[in-house]
Amino acid sequence: MTATDVVVVGAGPNGLAAAVTAARAGLRVELFELDEHIGGGARSAELTLPGFVHDVCSAVHPMAFASPFFRAFELERRVEFVTPEISYAQPLAGGRAALAYHDLERTAEALGPDGAAWTALLGPLSRRMDELMEFTGNALLRLPRHPLVALGFGMRVLDQGSPLWNTRFRGDAAPALLAGTAAHAIGRMPGLATSGAGLLLAAQAHARGWPIPVGGTQRIADALAADLLAHGGRITTGRHIRSLAELPRASAVILDVTPRAFLSIAGDAVPARYAAALRRFRYGNAVAKVDFALSGAVPWANAETARAGTVHLGGSRAQTAAAEAQVAAGRHAEHPFVLVAQPSTVDSSRAPNGQHALWSYAHVPAGSTIDPTEAVTARIEEFAPGFRDVVLASSARSAVELEEHNPNYIGGDIAGGAVTLGQLLRRPVARRDPWRTPVEGVYLCSSSTPPGPGVHGLGGWHAARSALRHEFGIRTAPRLGVDD
Repeated sequence: MTATDVVVVGAGPNGLAAAVTAARAGLRVELFELDEHIGGGARSAELTLPGFVHDVCSAVHPMAFASPFFRAFELERRVEFVTPEISYAQPLAGGRAALAYHDLERTAEALGPDGAAWTALLGPLSRRMDELMEFTGNALLRLPRHPLVALGFGMRVLDQGSPLWNTRFRGDAAPALLAGTAAHAIGRMPGLATSGAGLLLAAQAHARGWPIPVGGTQRIADALAADLLAHGGRITTGRHIRSLAELPRASAVILDVTPRAFLSIAGDAVPARYAAALRRFRYGNAVAKVDFALSGAVPWANAETARAGTVHLGGSRAQTAAAEAQVAAGRHAEHPFVLVAQPSTVDSSRAPNGQHALWSYAHVPAGSTIDPTEAVTARIEEFAPGFRDVVLASSARSAVELEEHNPNYIGGDIAGGAVTLGQLLRRPVARRDPWRTPVEGVYLCSSSTPPGPGVHGLGGWHAARSALRHEFGIRTAPRLGVDD
């Protein structure tokens, strides 16, 4: 036995999940983090004014209740969440808004003539969310345990990922809602990858909702770190790992880094063929982020929009697709897609004295250096006249500045790699166990591995379980739930 059994590099959600899984298996775990604070994409901080708690990256968490890892970890017992009645909204011209309620039936009722089509599209997916997550939360090259659920999902992806995507709807509200969820993938629409991402998010909205952690996303990272420490793990922050030689001797090393960083860290130990495959891995387009401290609630033209945890500012489906096409072509969109989260509407701890903390980002080309403040402010003002009047302060990061903050965000790509059909099958390479690398005892677990982006811990969970099997002969997954 070595002094340390497992070393994890990177204290984002996946790195923390890997470390917790290994520690729960009775192994000695050391975790190293470049930043002075843990969390990665699950961090919170005062970015604007004292007393305003902003989420540094992720703010709303559709996977918090759906992720098989978080369900095994019993996250709901460790972190308090609030689930908004309206999961997401898409404001439209003329002061209208399309609304996706947590309640599927209420959403269908609000959609009027398109309600039945909405229910037929998303009802079967939301009712079988656990089986669907077993398929989408794993490497897609593996045979699904529930083939009929996978087939049903695949048929709907084809339906919404082709130029015929509007044929089942008569109005503009339902297609706009789906365009807003598909845009999370930051890619061309219609497309199979964007369609798949959008349908999964839309189904999660009706299955368990899009919950928001009370006190900030940092609470998720803190819960994972607390469990790791409680089971003997150690965490070192402010440590930049540049090579495998800098790490303590261990039987397994799990890296929550991009393929590009892995090649740098592992160096000549990486076989040439595998290295070439990783160099072909493509990174996607980016986001530029703005956080606002507000004196009051956003004055949405449509009052119901204020009750949504998430607001997609893209307009109609055609307008959203046009903005995403401009970004895909390497241009800044004239009317960019802007994603807004308003956690303080359901969590008063985020801002003092009835004021509000607002989270937002715009989609931009990779490597953009443009300060997004004015573009985002103007986009919100378009659907909320008078928004400028309630802004007390703001804090912005361009796409390049996001990468400077977190090296895993190559060029501002928060997804850890382009979300395309090809890269969903080979993320980062086409293998049944893509988390295991050819370097002996070394594993990858970042968003560049399946199932991809999001705060779900699944990349780390899968990588750790692979390491447990191959390096320690542990084939039974450890119990992760709360110690009663």
